[in-house]
Amino acid sequence: MKVFLTRQIAEAGIFLLKKKGFDVFVYNKSKAIPRKDLLDAIKDCDALISLLSDRIDKEVIDKMNNCKVIANYAVGFNNIDVVYAKSKGIIVTNTPDVLTDSTADLTMALVLACARKFPEAEKLVRDYKFKGWQPKLFLGTELRNKYFAILGAGRIGTAVAKRAHSFGCKIIYYSNHKNDEIEKKLDAKKISLNSILKKCDILSIHLPLNKTTHHLLNENNLVFLKKSAIVVNTARGEIVDEKFLLMLLQENKIQSAGFDVYVNEPHIKKEFYKLKNVVLLPHIGSATLEARNEMSVLAAKNVIAVLSGKKAITPV
Repeated sequence: MKVFLTRQIAEAGIFLLKKKGFDVFVYNKSKAIPRKDLLDAIKDCDALISLLSDRIDKEVIDKMNNCKVIANYAVGFNNIDVVYAKSKGIIVTNTPDVLTDSTADLTMALVLACARKFPEAEKLVRDYKFKGWQPKLFLGTELRNKYFAILGAGRIGTAVAKRAHSFGCKIIYYSNHKNDEIEKKLDAKKISLNSILKKCDILSIHLPLNKTTHHLLNENNLVFLKKSAIVVNTARGEIVDEKFLLMLLQENKIQSAGFDVYVNEPHIKKEFYKLKNVVLLPHIGSATLEARNEMSVLAAKNVIAVLSGKKAITPV
């Protein structure tokens, strides 16, 4: 059976597939696979391992005559037409859990970078402008006693809440479901979206992208944020009205923002590059050796399970 990968991933998963006797074909160029090449390569594949940057829509799915499983190398799966895949008898899987800690760690790094003005401070040193300690040099904000808002209290949101609580933050959260774990262990409070935006000092976004969350944060509610608020997004760029958030940052109506995700990645609005009160990262939430290896293995195990006639491990 043939397994096609749209990009080179950690070797652990590829080794596992080959060990099980599958023919593994990988698009080896260090860029997203061109649409034409993707459509040509998948015609006779039995399984597809895709990336979040790959648009697996009706056209792609119709080209796969033998495909039984699409294993997305990500926790998100908004790049795949899951409903249409299901109608064609194709199982779609993702890689939850294994990247929770890496993304939660990065979230806190972004929060600290914003709160303590790391990018500006580091640039001053690199520009040979550091002249010694000064009483008012890059005064930042402590996290202790701040209201830390979690938007989406799933696996990653829960992990971030635990980390924020260890810094002395007071946890508030917005979610479709009550999270008993963080309420009992962290004394977290579940409140409405508008209330959370009015109250929070730090807003951390961990929602999936779907029809209900697209532009969930927009000009109608982002105006509730305090001038001292910090916004961090490690989920999906489209959850936020990026244009309006940019305006808030330009006019210093919020303190700062940290981004690991953007609308229309990898294209980033030019105006962001000019701002000192933003931290810009290149979508590296899961970029640890541990997480990427486990993602690779889990994607491979899903493929192996389905092609062996067993149930997928993490179907979406």
